[in-house]
Amino acid sequence: ISHHTELYTSIPRTCLPIVYHPDYNITFMGLEKLHPFDAGKWGKVIHFLKEEHFITDGNIVEAREATEEDLLVVHTKRYLNRLKWSLVVATITEIPPLLFLPNFLVQRKVLRPLRTQTGGTIMAGKLAVDRGWAINVGGGFHHCSSDRGGGFCAFADITLAIKFLFERVEGISRATIIDLDAHQGNGHERDFLDDRRVFIMDVYNRYIYPGDGYAKRAIKRKVELDWGTEDSEYLQKVELHCEGALNEVQPDIIVYNAGTDILDGDPLGGLSISPQGIVNRDEIVFRAATRRGIPILMVTSGGYQKKTARIIADSILNLHRQGLIGAEALEGEGSSSLVTSMMLPKP
Repeated sequence: ISHHTELYTSIPRTCLPIVYHPDYNITFMGLEKLHPFDAGKWGKVIHFLKEEHFITDGNIVEAREATEEDLLVVHTKRYLNRLKWSLVVATITEIPPLLFLPNFLVQRKVLRPLRTQTGGTIMAGKLAVDRGWAINVGGGFHHCSSDRGGGFCAFADITLAIKFLFERVEGISRATIIDLDAHQGNGHERDFLDDRRVFIMDVYNRYIYPGDGYAKRAIKRKVELDWGTEDSEYLQKVELHCEGALNEVQPDIIVYNAGTDILDGDPLGGLSISPQGIVNRDEIVFRAATRRGIPILMVTSGGYQKKTARIIADSILNLHRQGLIGAEALEGEGSSSLVTSMMLPKP
């Protein structure tokens, strides 16, 4: 029998299925500046979406932190216990000075934000099924599996979201992961290596971290890119393989890992995709899902430059303009044309 969780409580129809909490952001004595990651990017995305009058504090879904019981749906007790060592967390997050901090601070300042983002991904999974789409403004920790973390990923939120759906939502028995972060998603690949219910498509730079040959065996559609791949080749491949993957297996849910580290100039991704290329990519994936009536959950994953927050916001606004996400979700109970008009961005 499934444990009691707070992550599947019902959400008012007046909320858009966009999940966020201010706790997502990692800010601590400037330590976050020692990592190339912009550890406040999630809050910036929300700021831009508010500026454009797409969302307000009142109509986004507030993420809840995943509890230990929630995490144990996928993670081993041994792995969660290892996170009580600052050294382990410093290694996983690649922020070496964490090594010198007492673990209660590491828990509060680093792991709580990541647990809250993980709770957000699980919540967004249920919302996607209910509303047809959902976006967790954080999450996408695709290098973490049940018993090991790495690459800034301490919790396996993608695996968790899918396992929660399989266990708790009737009619959800097949999932497709479309992983378009610049890095191979070896975490969920290890977790679903022998699971026939999960189809994985992964498009990544073949020459960078993690180069996990063992995990690659789980990929059903593998697209390995070369250094400096540009928009036209990239978008052609994404479209071709998205269509191919969804024609091959019609899933009940798509989990879309929308990393922005494919952006030209990213110090870790090594690809050369333009901001507009990222917007177009996200549109291709959402169109493929919408055309087939498959619910889609998007997580934001990697992206290591200051400008990525603006690009993520622009992409979400574009999805709305294209009618792929938006106010139609609000036509349920208690909504008025006023609410709907508030949802529409100003021309």
